[in-house]
Amino acid sequence: MLPQEIIRKKRDGLPLSAEEISFFVEGLTTGAVSEGQVSALAMAVFFNGMKRDEAVALTLAMRDSGDVLDWSDLDGPVVDKHSTGGVGDNVSLMLAPIVSACGAYVPMISGRGLGHTGGTLDKMDAIPGYTSQPDNALFRKTVNEAGCAIIGQTSNLAPADKRFYSIRDVTATVESIPLITASILSKKLAAGLQALVLDVKAGNGAFMARTRDAAALATSLVEVANGAGLNTSALLTDMNQPLASAAGNAVEVQHAVDFLSGNNREARMERVVLALAANMICAAGLAANERIGEGLAREALESGKATEIFGQMVHCLGGPADFTDRPENYLPQTKLKIAAEAGQDGYVTGIATRDIGLAVVALGGGRTRPQDDIDHAVGITGLLPVGTQVSRGDALAVIHAHDDAAARATVKAVQTAYSVGETRPRRQKVVLRRFGATNV
Repeated sequence: MLPQEIIRKKRDGLPLSAEEISFFVEGLTTGAVSEGQVSALAMAVFFNGMKRDEAVALTLAMRDSGDVLDWSDLDGPVVDKHSTGGVGDNVSLMLAPIVSACGAYVPMISGRGLGHTGGTLDKMDAIPGYTSQPDNALFRKTVNEAGCAIIGQTSNLAPADKRFYSIRDVTATVESIPLITASILSKKLAAGLQALVLDVKAGNGAFMARTRDAAALATSLVEVANGAGLNTSALLTDMNQPLASAAGNAVEVQHAVDFLSGNNREARMERVVLALAANMICAAGLAANERIGEGLAREALESGKATEIFGQMVHCLGGPADFTDRPENYLPQTKLKIAAEAGQDGYVTGIATRDIGLAVVALGGGRTRPQDDIDHAVGITGLLPVGTQVSRGDALAVIHAHDDAAARATVKAVQTAYSVGETRPRRQKVVLRRFGATNV
């Protein structure tokens, strides 16, 4: 087989065989296929798409380009969750210990933030001593002992995807649904899961802003994952406002501990966390339906078991043993905290969510290039949700910054991102749709 003939075939809109895809991915992994050839195939797929069986073949080939983890020695089901990302999306930090407390193992391999979306791994790195990229021995030890581990992708997990994504990123082909699907799922399949639940975001703070585009991605992910042999369902959730009232790294970790401990459980966040937990618990075979699964998740929270597991995971991976008792003693903080005040009376009618994420990046809490350093202390807290009644001078949010100039610039950005009007907007659902979900 010749790479250029495979490219020609896809350029002409013809389907590729599993053998052709496997050959190309092997060349992608070894370097036998040039960067130009990878770019050409990516562009051909971008314009002509892939049939479902092609996307399955691409996913499996990229999965098999490196290590595939085996958890058969564990005495319970192995499940995970993936989110397409947003602002104030720290769901993973609560979800992993909740589902683990219900009897499943959750080896959660997460990513770093890029652009306006925050990365789970960056949040965990805000915890002093936490080893977010452990070797396989420590990863397995943590999963065995705590029941869950939130870590970063190892160097030999789906290495073909790393090269493919880096080329797609600079050739304007990132938005291809078949390529997004294969990129996400190849890593999840390589993680050795028995079941997967996806949180696909839609709205002005999501990667896929339009609901129909997000729904198309959710459909592709569920169909390809199940076609590849991984039991998968998805929830389509709203990202037209920050999910948490905090956006940043340390501030989102503090928010997660407050949620787990019961100090602060905001309604929208609770709805998403419990809905995803119920799906994961059902997919793991630990509940007959979502209603029972949600009940088990609530019990894990109320009993304190989920908090205990989160603390155990942090300690196993090098963090403080008493982290969940006093996170404020360990998490980095800024000396400066300034309120972004409402300029008029009324109701919060909308939030330009992406702009909130970009404001955190501008503070230093995110990155515009993969090699950029992160300031874990900066961020925004107290973000008021849509529908909140405010008076002129009320705090729409609180800015955590190191210097006055950065703080003032972020105040202006937040004030611009918030819309305040005379009429209270209708309450919007946060869980919009289910794909391949278990029984309610």
